[in-house]
Amino acid sequence: MKYMLLIHHGHSADDTSVWDALSEEEQQAVYADYYAINQTPGVTPGEGLDAAETATTVRVENGKPLVTDGPFVDIKEAIGGFLFFEADDLDAAIALAARIPAARLGGAVEVRPTKQW
Repeated sequence: MKYMLLIHHGHSADDTSVWDALSEEEQQAVYADYYAINQTPGVTPGEGLDAAETATTVRVENGKPLVTDGPFVDIKEAIGGFLFFEADDLDAAIALAARIPAARLGGAVEVRPTKQW
């Protein structure tokens, strides 16, 4: 089963207060953790995302695109990035999600199975 792990960074992706409070050694450990996660068999690394304020939302009404600034969905936590993980089961995906530093630094990781279209 393929899972998408959506990484949430607290209330704002722009809020660096948690990161700034880490020592240089702790910051290097976070980098090392993300590197190790990206090297895990079955992981397809994603990318970090820019702030929600930079988003553009597209809807189609009456056959014409309607473009607005900002995110469509109002969420409590800022989405900071994502990755995909091919795993045997949900428990394996949860175990990987628990290794993602954002989950222990005030954020969360949403684990969602993907669909075949």
